[in-house]
Amino acid sequence: MIETSDFKIVIDSIVNEIQQTQLKMFQDANTNVLELYFHIGKIIDERISWGNKFVDELSTELKIKYPHAKGYSPRNLRNMRKYYLSVKENEELKELSHKIPWSHNTIIMDRVKDINQKLWYIKETYNNGWSYDYLEIQIKKDAYNRQVLGEKTNNFSLTLLHPQSTLAKEIMKDSYIFDVGELRENYVEKDIENVLIEKIKMTLLELGNGFSFIANQYRVTINDDENFIDLLFYHTKLHCYIAIELKNKKFIPEYVGKMNYYLSALDDILKGNNDNPSIGIILVRNKNKLNVEYALRDVNKPIGVSSYELQEYLPKNILESLSTEEELNLHIDMEDE
Repeated sequence: MIETSDFKIVIDSIVNEIQQTQLKMFQDANTNVLELYFHIGKIIDERISWGNKFVDELSTELKIKYPHAKGYSPRNLRNMRKYYLSVKENEELKELSHKIPWSHNTIIMDRVKDINQKLWYIKETYNNGWSYDYLEIQIKKDAYNRQVLGEKTNNFSLTLLHPQSTLAKEIMKDSYIFDVGELRENYVEKDIENVLIEKIKMTLLELGNGFSFIANQYRVTINDDENFIDLLFYHTKLHCYIAIELKNKKFIPEYVGKMNYYLSALDDILKGNNDNPSIGIILVRNKNKLNVEYALRDVNKPIGVSSYELQEYLPKNILESLSTEEELNLHIDMEDE
């Protein structure tokens, strides 16, 4: 009889292969389009002295020549010039820009000025499959300064060997943003926990980072004492189980002790000979960095603590089905504004 967890891992592996093929097809087409836009932007920049009327007339002519093509609006032509000016002197930036859709490039080139931040947002978008809307939220929330310049609260470097420690850091964010727009305004705590658990599950699966879902409320029984882990995943790149606990409160040190207990149980009960140590992630509404550091200081299990924000409360009389994050965008967005 096929084990459910083994079957899910096999399915996840096949889905990963399909996504990789789709990504390769997207990247080839995207590279050609961005090279075209680069050269059009260069031509426009060389003739910018002709004034804005030149761009408007160019847009009209291209629409006449290519009536079924999209992407030649005056605004998009001006974006091509911005793109050209942004990447012309940085080959790394130009090469990386080919990995993400045109729409994502336009918002990064337009709103992010620092070259290192541009590179970071492109890499994060590509590695995590960020939708346009999610990327826009991250830029607005200044994710670069919060995650790169800010201290990450985990003990992965001390409890995991390289390269697993590096990979573990990459899958964990210092802060998450969850859109729960359909959550009713006067929610009760159980509502938000249920909605967020489902939201976290779908977000991690859709980001395509190797997360394979095992169970909600996974039961851990030790000497007839039952406990439940909010979310349990298996990570196909890290080759380990990942336990996620959600707390709709600020961080307190006791959360680390409970997670340490869960990880010990998982390593004894589920961990196979070829698996790496299980990892725990605790999500809290807010955290004090120093408190987290003290709580993790002498813990020998790999645990990280992240905060999360709730985006967009809308008043509703009932809790309806929650829309998930967009799937990985495999299409080139060249829609006219």
